[in-house]
Amino acid sequence: MKKYFYFLIGLLSSVVLLNSCMEELPTHFEYQGYEFTDLDPNAGQWRLVMHQSPEQFTIPAPAASGSAELNRELTEAKENISKISSKQKEAVDYWTNNPLLRWNEIALELATKYNLIPAPNPDGTYPAPDAANPGKYPLFPYAHPPYTSRMLAYLSVAQYDGLIMAWHYKYKFKRQAPYELDPQIKSAYDANKLYSYPSDGAVIAISSREILTAMFPLEKEFLAQMAQEHLESLILAGINVSSDVEAGKLIGAEVAKTALARASTDGMRNAQTNKAKSDSIKNAAKVRFGWTWENQETPQRPVGLTPLFGLVRMWNVPNVEAVRPGPPPAPGSEAFKKDAEELKRFAANLTTEQRRIANFWNDGLNTYTPPGHWNRFAKEKTVKYRLSPVRTARVFAFMNMAIVDAGISCWDAKYYYHYPRPIQTIPGFKTILGTPNFPAYTSGHSTFSSAAAEVLSHFFPTDAPQFRKWAEEAAMSRVYGGIHYRFDAEVGLQQGKAVGAYSVAKAKLDGID
Repeated sequence: MKKYFYFLIGLLSSVVLLNSCMEELPTHFEYQGYEFTDLDPNAGQWRLVMHQSPEQFTIPAPAASGSAELNRELTEAKENISKISSKQKEAVDYWTNNPLLRWNEIALELATKYNLIPAPNPDGTYPAPDAANPGKYPLFPYAHPPYTSRMLAYLSVAQYDGLIMAWHYKYKFKRQAPYELDPQIKSAYDANKLYSYPSDGAVIAISSREILTAMFPLEKEFLAQMAQEHLESLILAGINVSSDVEAGKLIGAEVAKTALARASTDGMRNAQTNKAKSDSIKNAAKVRFGWTWENQETPQRPVGLTPLFGLVRMWNVPNVEAVRPGPPPAPGSEAFKKDAEELKRFAANLTTEQRRIANFWNDGLNTYTPPGHWNRFAKEKTVKYRLSPVRTARVFAFMNMAIVDAGISCWDAKYYYHYPRPIQTIPGFKTILGTPNFPAYTSGHSTFSSAAAEVLSHFFPTDAPQFRKWAEEAAMSRVYGGIHYRFDAEVGLQQGKAVGAYSVAKAKLDGID
């Protein structure tokens, strides 16, 4: 089933893919509601990311079991369930009892939809998205890898803090789910016996709606529709009554407000700078190292992609200097020549498998970018190991914090060193994937992937060899594609691993993994 994919079609129908072997766009993630391996009853005591206390936002105590108020809610739930339509039943099946995965899926589809670089104007200049006027071409946002990584971090952290709070109150009030209170109500999913007040699903629905609406303002109506359908499904699934939902909505709204307040001052609004500032960064690198990156586009874009993303506030790494790598080999040096010759050999003798790897990991325009790739992997492992919603949120929060921190550190290195791409330094060299609009060193794919692999290896140690193999493959894919030198990729892997280690260290402070 490819439900909710329709909203991508209008924009994507006008896009011509450059390579028919590129990875397909994200589609519906097939999984069903499942029995959780562990209910994580102590999750209400886990360390919050953005908040000080799980009772920072208070919710009213629920009506007692057997009370007239709760009995009325149970009766209303039964009436609604008895009149459920086929469309509503489809929605119940879609959202499941771990709906964080659905909202992550929606986030990736929106990233795909908005990952469109603006075309040049007739005079050779380039328009830029305007957050104050998102409907004007080019549409806001341009969901490039830095933007997408940041969006996923705010989404995941808000979900995580919200669910820790929900778990705190669940085990404080211990209200049983409707299907346990009334034998006439059946759960649409495996009966996990999870306490129902407040609704964890409602926390996820509202926090996700608010974060994604801020990140993709043109999708406000679509996201409101999805949230409303999700909230309705909680009662129709037999897992919540209306007061459960209302309490969850309160928490979801408050954690989203905190997350968006942080986002408003994290420096992202200044990441895409003007030409004068861009030129000053370039000139500083020229003085420092004797080389600079030159954009190879025609017409040439005057400013690279987000030159000041390296100044955006990090989540778990103290500062970019803590993970900034040493300088790359100087162009013309023996170390440089060695890797340049390797690129020429790959270009002349690329195998079918190497081309497949380059295309699979391309993650270019109209894809969910490298961070999206790793979110997909995390979803697959969450379902495989049947994690509870709060445990799922933990994985996504620490992984996506590591991914955006890796992106910030990578962009710091890119513009600090301002290192030229192979297409600039090797006469007559051509790539099979095009050339990104930002400097080479270090590789973004490598840093994003290695950071994600480090965190996922912590949470899923049995699968650690596979995660690290994927990270290495993602790094080499850029070498096969002619976009990076081997040293870009290898140093990027080291950089990403160092970033991921900070996120893992923060997770270990809880002593629960």
